[in-house]
Amino acid sequence: MIIYERLPKRRVGKTTLAVTTLGFGGAPIGNLYRSLSEQNALETLSTAIKSGVSFFDTAPRYGAGLSERRIGDVLRSIAPDQYVLSTKVGRIFRAKRDAKTDELRYGFLSPMPFEPEYDYTYDGIMRSWEDSLQRLGIAHIDILLVHDLGKFNHGKLDTVYFQQFESSGYRALEELRGSGDVTAVGLGVNETEVCERAMEVGRFDCFLLAGRYTLLEQRALSTFFPKCESHGASIILGGPYNSGILASGVRGGNTPYYDYEPAKEDVIRRVASIEDVCSEFKVPLPAAALQFPLANPLVSSIIPGLDSDRQVQQAVAHLNLKIPLKFWETLKSKGLIECNAPVPTGSC
Repeated sequence: MIIYERLPKRRVGKTTLAVTTLGFGGAPIGNLYRSLSEQNALETLSTAIKSGVSFFDTAPRYGAGLSERRIGDVLRSIAPDQYVLSTKVGRIFRAKRDAKTDELRYGFLSPMPFEPEYDYTYDGIMRSWEDSLQRLGIAHIDILLVHDLGKFNHGKLDTVYFQQFESSGYRALEELRGSGDVTAVGLGVNETEVCERAMEVGRFDCFLLAGRYTLLEQRALSTFFPKCESHGASIILGGPYNSGILASGVRGGNTPYYDYEPAKEDVIRRVASIEDVCSEFKVPLPAAALQFPLANPLVSSIIPGLDSDRQVQQAVAHLNLKIPLKFWETLKSKGLIECNAPVPTGSC
């Protein structure tokens, strides 16, 4: 497959890996919330590649293996040194003959008849990695991320699963990285607190953080980002649209979503205020949402979920849009983004 465009690249932690600043988040092509045909998935991935995207993130959770299969089918047509691939561990999938494949399961409408079990032990992580290689049909995974550790996902069982990882699971990551079977290791989570705990267990190259450093929220600047810098880990930012609210805005008739659920009034008001500034400067809200995180040098890549060739093309166009410095200065003067947050063309 021919790659027609080029996107800027940034290094992952202190590794030799470099990823495109725009990555491909693989959840939608795992049939997130709705079915996506094989043809549509192929066209979306092909458009991403032709647009210069060479960083692809997936996970067994995305459609019980469907996303991994689809991404692997496309990446096998490209030389391995032309892309960077990340997937995740922490779940084992077992065959389930009576799986209701015509209904949403864990947010996905997937034909894959498998049921997940959490397992963050040494054996569980090793099996998950090996199973992913089989589903992908690819011999090497560049970045291996421990998926969904923390209270956000596990609640009261957080201590149980973190102990599994601390006592034996991390050793699997060290072995795989030390042997060269993977190049980089990290976490793929929705919260900063568990990343800070993990840094006390071992050395990580990156953290895939969903939605915690966006145009809408920058609390991670105060403690988490400095710790990552000292640790030598970079940030891969998932969910730059905060579950959609920074893509759709709040002025349409649809229910805006934030953190996977209908947004609360205070969030809606804040986004409405950001939209007012966007209107004043004629800046599309999604363009501001994609460009803002990349102004921080710790952020290696942003990986919005993309489920059509049109969405891929729009994302590339939004990243290339020229946004005046005055736009960012106005957001800061109104208290809508932190004054110490880096912005694409300078700071106030």
